[in-house]
Amino acid sequence: MARFLTPAKIGLLALIELYTDAIVPNASTFPVLSFILGELLSSTLPKVQPRDSNSLQPLPFNSDVKAFESLLIAHPAYGFPGRSLWDHFLAKLWRLDSVDALHDFFAKSVHLFAKSPHELRRDRELGIPPPSQDMILLSRTSPLGSFVRRSKVEFDRLRFGDSLRLWTTFARWREETRSSWARRNNNLGRWAGDKTLVDGEDKWGMERTEMLAVIAYEGLDGQSCYISTDDVERLLEFQVEQMQKLGNRIPLDLRDKFKSILDDSVLTPSLSHYLNFLDAWRAGDYPTSFDNLHRYFDFTMENRDRLFYQYALMNLAVLQADFGCFDEAVAAMLETVSTARENKDAACLNFALNWLYHFGKAHPKVINEAEFTNMLGVEREGLAFLRIKSKEAGMGTLWSSSLLSEAKLGLSNGESIATAFQNLLKSSHLIVMMNMKSMMGPQMAMSSSLWGRLGVLHLSRQYCDIFLQCHAKYALFDETLMFTCRVAHLLADKGQYDEAMKRMEALDDNSLRSWKSNQYWLKYKGILRLKRDLRRNNLDGADLLLTQLLQCTGVNTESDLSFEVNVLHIDYLIRRTNFSQAFTKIEEVASALKEEGDDINLRVKLLTMKALLQNRAGRSQRGFSVAVRAASIAWRARLLPALWAAMGAVANILTSLSEFKASSQILIAIIPRALECENCALNAQLYSFLVDAHMGMAGQAHAASLKRPEHLTRCLEFVNRAFDEYSTIEDIHGQCEMMAKKSTIMKIMGEEVLAIDSASAYLGLKREAALALV
Repeated sequence: MARFLTPAKIGLLALIELYTDAIVPNASTFPVLSFILGELLSSTLPKVQPRDSNSLQPLPFNSDVKAFESLLIAHPAYGFPGRSLWDHFLAKLWRLDSVDALHDFFAKSVHLFAKSPHELRRDRELGIPPPSQDMILLSRTSPLGSFVRRSKVEFDRLRFGDSLRLWTTFARWREETRSSWARRNNNLGRWAGDKTLVDGEDKWGMERTEMLAVIAYEGLDGQSCYISTDDVERLLEFQVEQMQKLGNRIPLDLRDKFKSILDDSVLTPSLSHYLNFLDAWRAGDYPTSFDNLHRYFDFTMENRDRLFYQYALMNLAVLQADFGCFDEAVAAMLETVSTARENKDAACLNFALNWLYHFGKAHPKVINEAEFTNMLGVEREGLAFLRIKSKEAGMGTLWSSSLLSEAKLGLSNGESIATAFQNLLKSSHLIVMMNMKSMMGPQMAMSSSLWGRLGVLHLSRQYCDIFLQCHAKYALFDETLMFTCRVAHLLADKGQYDEAMKRMEALDDNSLRSWKSNQYWLKYKGILRLKRDLRRNNLDGADLLLTQLLQCTGVNTESDLSFEVNVLHIDYLIRRTNFSQAFTKIEEVASALKEEGDDINLRVKLLTMKALLQNRAGRSQRGFSVAVRAASIAWRARLLPALWAAMGAVANILTSLSEFKASSQILIAIIPRALECENCALNAQLYSFLVDAHMGMAGQAHAASLKRPEHLTRCLEFVNRAFDEYSTIEDIHGQCEMMAKKSTIMKIMGEEVLAIDSASAYLGLKREAALALV
């Protein structure tokens, strides 16, 4: 494998020479220069490449002559009517018909540079005419000039055998254009493009010339002949950038190509160890990732003392945290902070402090048990410190992240919604002004969560859909997975389980090869299946799924998944009428949330579940105080969906205390707002509570009064609505309960036939549920 020069770079030199000949029209200058700079400077590539699951990522260099043709064939040559830039480019390529011509080509490349006054004065003394006024001359320090100078130096360093190999690979690479060159030259011979073979055919004869051609060009097939070590390093940098920005592993076919290219390379670039580290890390292979991380930094830090030591520690800390070694991770990150301060690396220091803050939020027990002091002090002051320092250092990503963290902290503590919106809008303005596409995921996630807390579920869903349709291709796959799971959760709340599973299955297979993402994906699919089995009254199947999910609710599990599994576990125990264990589980989860200082919204949900369970266990007064407390907290924090659920619990307890009119007034006031939340389970529960309230008022009414049939008619209406909601989410227990209530109402109203029909429907539902379990 060559060190720097390849056939494609010779083509690029020919294109630069074409540009300096001043035959490129003004309209074509921009695309030509953009193409050249795109090949020379990796920094001119887009910072984030779109994710395309159906094709490989584009490479940062181009080894195909077709790329030159597609660029030049559409542009006419200035001063040559009927001729395109492609025609002149072909002429330059086919003019290189021998190794001697290739040497002359590189030797003449020095004439492309603008000469200094001293050189011009010397040329006048020697009688050398100055360059043409029409010719474009390159500065030696410009990107094009630097590339030409380096190509000249690299060619001069080549040994004769290497220069001969470069010539033969160039001839093979140029062969694709033979048909195009033949159409412009009718008398093109068989050995055109190789002066040695043309002259040798007359001296040696056809047979010996063919034998020489076979010997010279044999064994040059394959892309490895057209790639240099410099290209491999750029390719590795490109792939590392993609893996870091998109969070994917290397596709299998691309990984095999990497291996074949690196096998042909004499030297193994140190960056290949970092690429292997990222791939092993995503795959969940801790020993291999740990080994490759040490190999990479052993190579890169060999002659740099401790200049980049903090980045090695930072990578090590993140790696240890992902694999559950939290004490080691915190120790490594604290050392990162110390080393970054020593080296005055503000960017690394701010990132490390931000990581410690978020790690402390996710694992407060680990920080306390390890007896590490909080380097940021009070939580809110720490976020303010990070925001100010990131603003001073011009770190837009960390600045925006700090603003979003402040908004999240305020929502978690039940503070002002206006302040949360203010921080959200500041972050949005910053993202737009600095064009930070990578921050669109956290920004939209926070917006979706905020509107969901306010009860505007359709707007929360729209933020998720907008991200998935417009921004997912530029974001980390973990963010795409999170939004997809959020949409699947909303669909499951509306009973669209098949559509939710279809959304989950539609995710990119290669991205799901990442170990952490795959685990999250599998757990969430299990949660969706568990929720459906519980509602279908398939308690045996739910027990099997729940056993598997509870084994995964350790310190490594995300807090949202752990809470969802715990809520479903409580629901399972209640359906099994195991109230004592359900009480115990609620208390365990509540105490864990209190220790971790988690979201106030989760605590309100637990209080509501506890209140309903207290009422169901016959302790209505104790449940009433809990429900009122939950409603009060939800109202102060403006957690509207949780507020409607808590008020429903209050109304149900009032019904059990024979306060039927107050219960119905509460329910009639909150049901229209609760319907906006698009939660069928909540709607069905509230309608069922309203049925009980009207049934109680019908019982209190005099038998001969018109109030009793009026309340019974309303009971019948709300029973049908609750049954429809339960049917939407396939809740067999709720459907049976509504049919039993309907049969009772019909019997009281004297409709014996309809009462029998309702009882038959009740039995039919029981039979269907039993058959579905077989």
